[in-house]
Amino acid sequence: MVHVPRRYVSVKAFIASHYTRTAVALHWLIAGCILAALFMGWTMTSMEFSPGKLKLYNYHKWVGVTVLALALLRLGWRLTHKPPPLETMPRWQQISAHAGHGLLYVLMLAVPLSGWAYSNASGYPIMYLGKVPLPNLVEKDKVLAGQLVQVHEVLAVTLAVFVLLHVLAALQHHFIYGDRTLRRMLAWRGPRLQEKIR
Repeated sequence: MVHVPRRYVSVKAFIASHYTRTAVALHWLIAGCILAALFMGWTMTSMEFSPGKLKLYNYHKWVGVTVLALALLRLGWRLTHKPPPLETMPRWQQISAHAGHGLLYVLMLAVPLSGWAYSNASGYPIMYLGKVPLPNLVEKDKVLAGQLVQVHEVLAVTLAVFVLLHVLAALQHHFIYGDRTLRRMLAWRGPRLQEKIR
């Protein structure tokens, strides 16, 4: 029988139960961008028309496009790098967790795309970071713009609700259930991991 050092097994078990550095970085980058976009979206709609409001609209669009790009990258990473299994929990919670994650991905794509289309339909092409012209998803159409802004607002509110539920679920697992659901997304696997884990 081949003897496997306990320390090596511990490291392998840690890696299998935690997310990669790339997944952790993308998770928190996307989270920060979503919160920033939601805050700007809520703030700019209550502002009087001014150069400052126009600037905030542009920042909102740029952050939204960034969320879209990062979400696509995160989805690609998830499909090519198997995430760690869920912590032990009732079957209904596992189903809820998978469904919640799936809906979050859908919303992270749908909200920026609907905002992008709304901007185009309103007659405003998006110049990302003021430097990179992005293609128009739709032609200028006042009626369509009125429909798209409503779709964008509903999707954005839905995303905010799901983000809140996601946070509450993570806190519940951490403080009530006492499992590693939150901790493993906070863990930053370093190159000297094998020296740190016993």
